[in-house]
Amino acid sequence: MSEKLFVSTKDESPKMFENPFLDFFSRVPFYVPLIIFIPIISYYSYLSFVEKGTSTLAFLASAFIGALLWTLMEYLIHRYVFHAHPTSAWAKKIHYTFHGIHHDYPQDSLRLVMPPPISIPLAIFFYWTFLWIMTPLGIVQFHYAYFAGFVLAYLIYDMMHYASHHIPMTGRYLKMVKDHHMKHHYKNPNEGFGFTSKVWDRVFDTDFKED
Repeated sequence: MSEKLFVSTKDESPKMFENPFLDFFSRVPFYVPLIIFIPIISYYSYLSFVEKGTSTLAFLASAFIGALLWTLMEYLIHRYVFHAHPTSAWAKKIHYTFHGIHHDYPQDSLRLVMPPPISIPLAIFFYWTFLWIMTPLGIVQFHYAYFAGFVLAYLIYDMMHYASHHIPMTGRYLKMVKDHHMKHHYKNPNEGFGFTSKVWDRVFDTDFKED
């Protein structure tokens, strides 16, 4: 693609809102999700063992399935929400606030992790959605473990996303993650929507095509 896909690759954090209060809270240090979600993961892991009596094997299996589901949600949210093409002015503003600014300023270290006003409501939504689905299926005893795995995978995604922009990635898997994501930013933002995994890009045929 010939057009420039970014405004700046420096670690700068442009003003997003005229209101100083809103603009301040549009920036999130990378460690904030750790402070919020590690206690949540720990709490529901504890409840899974103590309240539900989940075995270690069942806990690990349920958490693993929850983590796998996150990789799909990560792909779908990125592709269909963050890369939607709104037409109205207000929708364009919201879209730019959520994700457009990240593509304009990809190295802005304060806008790389999902802000709590988005991540916390999403976590609540998925918590109740999992409960609503699992209760009639008779597998609600695995709900806490499933949710803990889902949130842990999200947290790993958030930290890896930050690292892919600001920390050298070593090892085959981490290099693959960084290379895939950098292509999304600097080669073609309409491909490569998966981050922690390329599987869903391959399933839905959005992996990068050869030049």
